Amino acid sequence: MASQDWFDKDFYKTLGVSKDISAADLKKTYRKLARKYHPDSNPGDAAAEAKFKEISEAYSVLSDTEQRAEYDQIRAMGAGGARFTAPGSAGNGGFDDVFSAFNRGRGGQSADFDDIFAMFNQGGGSFGSGRFGQPSGGFRGYGGPTKGADVTARTTLSFATAVKGETVTLQGEDGKPLKVKIPAGVKDGQKIRLRGRGRPSVDGGENGDIVVQVAVRPHPVFTRDGLNLRVTVPVTFTEAALGATIEVPTLGGDPVKLKVAPGTPSGRVLRVKGRGVTTPKGAGDLLAEVQVAVPSHLDEAAREALERFRAAEPAENPRTELLAKARA
Repeated sequence: MASQDWFDKDFYKTLGVSKDISAADLKKTYRKLARKYHPDSNPGDAAAEAKFKEISEAYSVLSDTEQRAEYDQIRAMGAGGARFTAPGSAGNGGFDDVFSAFNRGRGGQSADFDDIFAMFNQGGGSFGSGRFGQPSGGFRGYGGPTKGADVTARTTLSFATAVKGETVTLQGEDGKPLKVKIPAGVKDGQKIRLRGRGRPSVDGGENGDIVVQVAVRPHPVFTRDGLNLRVTVPVTFTEAALGATIEVPTLGGDPVKLKVAPGTPSGRVLRVKGRGVTTPKGAGDLLAEVQVAVPSHLDEAAREALERFRAAEPAENPRTELLAKARA
């Protein structure tokens, strides 16, 4: 880029930002604009391509701390009338204006040429390249190399595969098999990013990514609760009332035995440590929720036994507290 462009172009205005914008906010703004105007998103749109060049050019300067400082200095001088103009051009602008900026405050002594060129050549770059020359890389030479486009893929996993994790094979865009490592504990709707395995850059930048969106089939028995697994376990009335030791299933393993205390109500949760989802961040538990199963068929002996129990049980109404709360 010629130095004259740094006088004439308002890069802050091009990006729609203030001059005191932070580097982080500048980056966010650029990414948003780049996605909007990138040629891949606007095929055949010459205006969008031109806008993309402008914002890339502006960001390539403002994102570099040294270039941004130099640009601000030059723009400040430009506001006072200084310009690089051809010898003999009309107007007051010209190299004399730049030189005079270095003479002020020196008692009329001539400025040292090293001082002048050092300002435009910090870091040892040549005057005709780097900061003042054509930026290298980028979309047709603007803004640094652009990343290739991402590719989206989808896969449906079994519940057990999502919990345990494994390597699965998908079909890539080119029809070739693509191996994807599924981490343990992946959730339904989660996205897995395979960096550098997407489409190539149009200008020598890094490849895009493959983004795999995961769907998980529900399990007939287990559900996820963070890193915990939940399962509903039926128990008989007598097991809940008198207590018992029962077997509870685990995901992909042998059942475990749990003790049901006498008088256990429906909804009580029994915990099996470490038998949930295991990830590098930690391991969950197996949560077994007790559900008292009421028999739907009774023979005569069982019915008579329950009638005797009803006659002998305490005269307590389990709904007393509920009714009192409802009236409060």
